[in-house]
Amino acid sequence: MFKRLRFWTGLSLLLLAAAFTSWAAAASRPNILFFLADDFGYMDIGANNPKTFYETPNLDGLARKGMRFTSGYAACPVCSPTRASILTGQYPQRVGITDYIGAAQPEKWPRPTRLLPAPYRDRLALEETTLAEAFKAQGYATFFAGKWHLGPTNYWPENQGFDINMGGIDRGGPYGGNKYFSPYGNPRLPDGPPGEHLPDRLATETAKFIEANRDRPFLAYLSFYSVHTPLMAREDLRKKYEAKAKTLPTNAPAWGQERERKVRLVQDHAVYAGMVEAMDQAVGKVLAALDRAGLAERTVVVFMSDNGGLSTSEGHPTSNLPLRAGKGWLYEGGIREPWIVRAPGVTKPGSVCDTPVTSTDFFPTLLELAGLPLQPERHRDGVSLVPLLRGGRLARGPLFWHYPHYGNQGGAPSGAVRDGDWKLIEWYEDGSLELFNLRDDLSETRNLAAAQPDKVKELHAKLAAWRQDVKAVMPTPNPEFSPQAGGKKAARPKASRP
Repeated sequence: MFKRLRFWTGLSLLLLAAAFTSWAAAASRPNILFFLADDFGYMDIGANNPKTFYETPNLDGLARKGMRFTSGYAACPVCSPTRASILTGQYPQRVGITDYIGAAQPEKWPRPTRLLPAPYRDRLALEETTLAEAFKAQGYATFFAGKWHLGPTNYWPENQGFDINMGGIDRGGPYGGNKYFSPYGNPRLPDGPPGEHLPDRLATETAKFIEANRDRPFLAYLSFYSVHTPLMAREDLRKKYEAKAKTLPTNAPAWGQERERKVRLVQDHAVYAGMVEAMDQAVGKVLAALDRAGLAERTVVVFMSDNGGLSTSEGHPTSNLPLRAGKGWLYEGGIREPWIVRAPGVTKPGSVCDTPVTSTDFFPTLLELAGLPLQPERHRDGVSLVPLLRGGRLARGPLFWHYPHYGNQGGAPSGAVRDGDWKLIEWYEDGSLELFNLRDDLSETRNLAAAQPDKVKELHAKLAAWRQDVKAVMPTPNPEFSPQAGGKKAARPKASRP
């Protein structure tokens, strides 16, 4: 009897010790705080553009405390595909989401363009393992706030690994109620007091989650609706930037041309500037919550945007110069993003990395920073950037894009590859190729394809092989195409610079 009692007592103690060890290990893991902006350009933050019209002191402060990537990319020039790439660590082509969800499918395509856009999936499959599911399986509390845009009901954040969902639904913008102001008309975000501002509310909810989970590891994913249309700002900030715009010099050309679209060449849009500052203030509010909870030194913080700034459509609110074009295009203005990572004890404050990286890389990077096992069969297109964050080097390899659609912003079906300093763009309507050396020509104004045929052949072969590997779906000829009916082959891109 005594031996049996001693056996069970010993076993209980072992189990308690194992449980305590597991709890202690989990409690010591770093938290993850991920900020994702919408339609926010590379040149919209002071850390990347000291002459920017906008004021982003909190993002600039985050850059001073972490690592700023000067060649950080989104996997697509529009939102839903990039969002899927972050959450899965895969190129959008593998999960089938290659356009923003809600875009017309080929069978309902209304325009007499030369090509029919490729079909795409309108939801992120539940079978995919998301970043949230990977962290939740390791004992992390998971939280989502803001824009989701990855599928209809039953495909929302709470179905994809997030314990809490504040505002994430099928919509691509804040289109219900009073839009950026309460009442929101959002089934996953209870209305606040009349006039409450959406970015501030999302920051408040994120701060509450941080405080409630200060004693356990967490993944908090704040995906702003800002600065997506509709263009709406707080009245105080609108007036502030209207006054500031009057102080700007007026000698620079305000508009250029990309294909058949005008492109903004100056930053002076007061409403957009107010939206930028309000988002920056929301970032600051959440960072302050980390400080109050004593968690800043135990939390990895990431900031990026889902695609480039909106410069050729829908109000043309920002300029991405010296980057060319913007959202919806595979030029640098459409895919190069503000990228900041602050990993305490890993990143050197104020460091800068020029290595090209892309949004698929977050999944393995965050796993490794948290001390969790990598899942290469899941995040198969992502590479852990921890060597770069430590100040070392990494042979990341080529980056690829495939956008077989006509964007709302004027772009046409195309693909691209960046390998080192070289970047090739293929236009699917006519097979034309453009080659740029980004080190010498960041603005992509000098097409070197004719002068560098061997480099064109090399990069084009890599792009074609990658498309085959990810099973990329191509656009097809449009039987309704007729130049006489108003459809016509898209003009070769034109550059217009001040």
